[in-house]
Amino acid sequence: MPPASLNKVVQDEISRLVELRGFSVSELEEFAQFVIANYKKKDPKPKKETKPKVAKVKKLSLPQIKEAVYSHFKVVDTKELKQSDAFQMATSGIENLDLSKKPGWEAVYRKVIGILPGEEGEEGYGCINGINIFNYDLPWKIFGLDPKEATDEDVKSAYRELSKTYHPDNPTTGDARIFDRLNTFYKSLTYKF
Repeated sequence: MPPASLNKVVQDEISRLVELRGFSVSELEEFAQFVIANYKKKDPKPKKETKPKVAKVKKLSLPQIKEAVYSHFKVVDTKELKQSDAFQMATSGIENLDLSKKPGWEAVYRKVIGILPGEEGEEGYGCINGINIFNYDLPWKIFGLDPKEATDEDVKSAYRELSKTYHPDNPTTGDARIFDRLNTFYKSLTYKF
């Protein structure tokens, strides 16, 4: 398609801009041709942001969880586990521990071994910094701090930020249950003997 001829109005504006700003006539004419050729075209649709695909982590089966717990306590079966003093001490704070079902074994795993595969980076109710605060006693992670480097002031500051969000008096994000849990974590990190 041959370039469109520029009407007198456009040519006069090009002359004015050349004189006023010192632009090049040929560049302004080229730009005017571009505008004429494209002014009716629609803007391209913005690309939808796609979240990076995260490889799904396979959850542990009940036998795998049991094996990990047995290994941790250096026992061979549930009977021996229940007789272990170390196991009794480690699980004394777990209320209604029922080892006849998977949730009981998961509670033990969380308490003594760590985060279950597939529960890293959790989101939703009770999740702060990717940790479900009702499943895990990991105050350093929940406060987003490194226990080797964090100062008392860092702990206090992290607690204050979270407590502003979850304080029951906050009408939009307040939650007494979460706030109470945060208080427990804060006290556990600041308790002095």
